[in-house]
Amino acid sequence: MHQNGPIPAFAPVWCVPHKCAEAERLNGPGAAGALPHNRKNKPEGAATMSLAVIHSRALDGLAAAPVSVEVHLANGLPSFTLVGLADTEVKEARERVRAALQSSGLAFPHNKRITVNLAPADLPKEGARFDLPIALGILAASGQLDIARLDAFECAGELSLAGQLRPVRGALAMALALRREGSSRQLLLPQASAAEAALVDGVEVREAAHLLDLVACLLPGSEQALARAQAADRPRREAALELRDIKGQAAPKRALEIAAAGELSLLLIGPPGSGKSMLAQRLPGLLPPLDDEEALESAAVLSLAAAFEPAQWGRRPFRAPHHSASSVALVGGGSPPRPGEISLAQHGVLFLDEFPEFQRAALEALREPLETGRILISRAARQAEFPARFQLVAAMNPCPCGHHGSRVQACRCSPEQVSRYQARLSGPLLDRIDLRVEVPAVAPAAMGAGADGESSAAVASRVAAARSRALQRQGCSNARLATQALDQHARLASTETRFLDKAATSLGWSARSYHRVLRVALTLADVAAEPAITTTHLAEAVQLRRGFPSA
Repeated sequence: MHQNGPIPAFAPVWCVPHKCAEAERLNGPGAAGALPHNRKNKPEGAATMSLAVIHSRALDGLAAAPVSVEVHLANGLPSFTLVGLADTEVKEARERVRAALQSSGLAFPHNKRITVNLAPADLPKEGARFDLPIALGILAASGQLDIARLDAFECAGELSLAGQLRPVRGALAMALALRREGSSRQLLLPQASAAEAALVDGVEVREAAHLLDLVACLLPGSEQALARAQAADRPRREAALELRDIKGQAAPKRALEIAAAGELSLLLIGPPGSGKSMLAQRLPGLLPPLDDEEALESAAVLSLAAAFEPAQWGRRPFRAPHHSASSVALVGGGSPPRPGEISLAQHGVLFLDEFPEFQRAALEALREPLETGRILISRAARQAEFPARFQLVAAMNPCPCGHHGSRVQACRCSPEQVSRYQARLSGPLLDRIDLRVEVPAVAPAAMGAGADGESSAAVASRVAAARSRALQRQGCSNARLATQALDQHARLASTETRFLDKAATSLGWSARSYHRVLRVALTLADVAAEPAITTTHLAEAVQLRRGFPSA
């Protein structure tokens, strides 16, 4: 006898050989042989495993990085675990997916241990875009869908508790990433998101409104095809706001035309009610329409913020945030980083009314994007880069009461108050603004007069011709002209050089100011259809860069 009694026949499988031999001696032949010592003797009902991999993408700045949604089913204590650096919204997909499958009459593996891995694990995942891939992965891993057919798709979508598919952000970014990589996979999206993605040529997009629509097409042996998404009809260009609605203001209207022709930044300074906001709102109507690549870039950024509508295709965005906006709202940020107003205004107009009322940090954050046309948001874990090729139009009053320098109403501010108010704008920021124009108060007699000046269509035609000359000469607008190229295309004769040098010395310009005046003068020559910059162009360029009214 063994000192502790006979060894039971249900001894654990990991017993050592001499113990098993002793069990056979004491309990009879076959006692140890009944124990499974290896995988070949694995008893019926032991753990089985099923795995499905669904392709999707996560938003990483303007890029859409590929993500593999790996769904693993196994026997064991029932659970639903989601791993792979997922945020709270992604983890909540467990409840949405469970309810959507049950509401749709599909089998949910309640008795399985479900593990979902979003790979790569070091890439942050956010939003409800992984609901659909997780649901399809569970159905495929449990044998309800054909895994081989799913390999031909990349999908994203939010699920309602009833199984409807809801749109997600970044559909255009996903389609652009697929085209850039030359992938042969099709894009599978909810209907509203599919209409966005279908705007990208060269990518096949499929759409569905409900989870059951997908299941019917992806069942083993099914010959039913998924509906192909159709791009929305590209809208006609809307009639622009009429420039003639603004009474008087011939000089500010001229400055608006020059800003549109050269893609130049503009600061409007004047008393309340002088028409600054009306001028800014009419700038998009003077700009030429976006080409297809520019329209895609603009729409892709708007899609990241769920702010794009297919009906807006080809229209230049006009963003006008309130002056209480923070620096993160203006330039972008957050975790994960999202685009700010300067990126949402890509290839369009960013209008900042009440310019000095913005937070100082928010205004100073505009410096680099105004120069580079992009914004790089750095955080401890990651970096994200967004485009920021926008045209800045800012408006401000010359003093706290708004009437400094006005001929209509007296100013109530002291010289110290005026100086302190204007000092809210730093010198380096003002140095980056091409045109600084006074918008005087309109006399009451002019308000009753009829419309005057040129129509928006007439000014827009001159702007288009000036931009065409710049593109033929240098391949870009005058505002984007690098310093070396500016020296080549804006050469001055000796008389013009002496004039500009004298102005720069007397006004104390920086090198940046000098080059910006040259760009304005080059734009004036383009508008006038003249081949070279003259002293007249330089004089007007200097006049368009005046400072504030003296305190």
